[in-house]
Amino acid sequence: MVNLSKAAVSEIRRLQVKRDNQAARLRLGVQAGGCAQLYYTIDFDDEINPGDHIYESEGISVIVDTSSLNYINGLMLDYAEDLMGGGFRFHNPNALESCGCGNSFRVEA
Repeated sequence: MVNLSKAAVSEIRRLQVKRDNQAARLRLGVQAGGCAQLYYTIDFDDEINPGDHIYESEGISVIVDTSSLNYINGLMLDYAEDLMGGGFRFHNPNALESCGCGNSFRVEA
């Protein structure tokens, strides 16, 4: 399960309008690399692949592939703006530690 904060939903809807595709699904994933071990990927995708999991949160469809789900199950995606600009924030209960950038994390090996 992946959850979206109201701020994240608002930003995702803004990006969907900007892309002129309000039905675009949000795809969240994980790749090897980054400063800690793994890093988050986020994009819009119209395709659903075999094995993808689809969640609905606040009217937004979120796609997560099977291999990423083990790392981000229970994730809360938030959005915040500060002096450095705006960006998505990942609150992951599976992460043992996160890099200062907030986009890279480590899990138990």
